[in-house]
Amino acid sequence: MEHRHLGQSGLMVSEVTYGNWLTHGELVDRDQAVACIRAALDAGVTTFDTADVYARGAAEELLGTALGGVRRSSLVIASKVCLPTGDGPNDRGLSRKHIMESCEASLRRLRTDYLDLYQAHRFDETTPLEETLVAFDDLVRQGKVLYLGVSEWTATQIESALTVIRELGLRSRIVSNQPQYNMLWRVIEPEVVPLCLREGIGQLAFQPLAQGVLTGKYRPGQEPPDGSRGKAGGRAPAFIGRVLGPRLLEQVQDLLPVAAECGLSAAQLAIAWVLRQPGVSSVVAGATRPEQVTENASASGRTIDEAVLKRVDEILGDLVDRDPAKTARMMAVKPDWARSASASG
Repeated sequence: MEHRHLGQSGLMVSEVTYGNWLTHGELVDRDQAVACIRAALDAGVTTFDTADVYARGAAEELLGTALGGVRRSSLVIASKVCLPTGDGPNDRGLSRKHIMESCEASLRRLRTDYLDLYQAHRFDETTPLEETLVAFDDLVRQGKVLYLGVSEWTATQIESALTVIRELGLRSRIVSNQPQYNMLWRVIEPEVVPLCLREGIGQLAFQPLAQGVLTGKYRPGQEPPDGSRGKAGGRAPAFIGRVLGPRLLEQVQDLLPVAAECGLSAAQLAIAWVLRQPGVSSVVAGATRPEQVTENASASGRTIDEAVLKRVDEILGDLVDRDPAKTARMMAVKPDWARSASASG
């Protein structure tokens, strides 16, 4: 496992970060989830990403348990705050109250005294940006958080935050952005990436496999395979349904020989592709089985050349979405290729 600086900060993160989004606490039983985390550790993964909203805290609890006994200073543990964690009016957003209370709850569930990285899970239009950033800065001053990041913010939102930080003279700064980013979904490239490169903010790219679609396991005209997210319960099928479509699945099959020529699996090609992009510090990948963790981690350090990048672009063609307006609407808007695929059955 190779490591990179998180943006222009001094923090080193593993090229592959282990994420426990829909898998832990919802789709995978406890023993299997712990086995996946242990497989990540065995593969040299040192960076683990979670959030308070994942399975209403159960994901953080499981991660804290599974990492018990591991030397804390050898790990980078990241969590997030903003999305609803309860039914009360203050159980969401980026108010000082919610940030402070959520941080304490995350620390308790994760069984740690501090978070290496604390991220604003979304932008909060209802709270003054100054209030949010001062609260984050106070957590850094208190030693409960070491570094700050954001997730799925637009370039304008990130730039506004940087301006406030400078105007208020806050000590802490934003070192990372966590966007959805993969071969198909490239909406951060026109605006977010150039700003982050200029400001020294690294990308922690999640969904590098497009919810498993880029592994090639979903085949045209066939039911999702048993054990896949597309066949699972909970929220996973709804997310997978956004990206499944006959034309897309046919094009993904054409990526398989490209991966084979590189000596990679389709999943490894997808991860290596993201790691090849400017400004990417790490790829956040989850898994439902330990062998998937090992396969994903093995993409670290694998290089692909310009000719391969060109072939990927030629194969996917107009299925690639680069509309920057969709950065802030990722959860609500289908990519064009998913919408057209759904319309065609």
